[in-house]
Amino acid sequence: MSIVDSLGPVATTMGGGFFVGILIGYALKKVIKIVAIIMGLFLAGLAYLQYHQIANINWNKLQQVSEDGMAILSNALTQIPGLNVSSVDSSHAATASLAMTNFGIPLTGSMSAGFTIGFMKG
Repeated sequence: MSIVDSLGPVATTMGGGFFVGILIGYALKKVIKIVAIIMGLFLAGLAYLQYHQIANINWNKLQQVSEDGMAILSNALTQIPGLNVSSVDSSHAATASLAMTNFGIPLTGSMSAGFTIGFMKG
């Protein structure tokens, strides 16, 4: 068995993870840009309607609702089981570390590098 045969699966994992990371990063940045443009146009439309006294906007209430929505979103993210590292027991951590040494480190490392490049280029 040559060294090329033993490195083939790792190289495939790294290359595939890098490519998928670039695609995800690029697409995510495009989606974020589109959402930001839509929200900006919506708020500009509300300001225009208020300026012409067609609509009366309670900006304090709008700010409170958006802050509450962000708080709910951040609380929902803390409830995801994989994100809270301090609550992982030792047997689960040992299994997870074994899985990371076999497959996860090359995949996640190359995917994060690809994601960074894709997000910067998007």
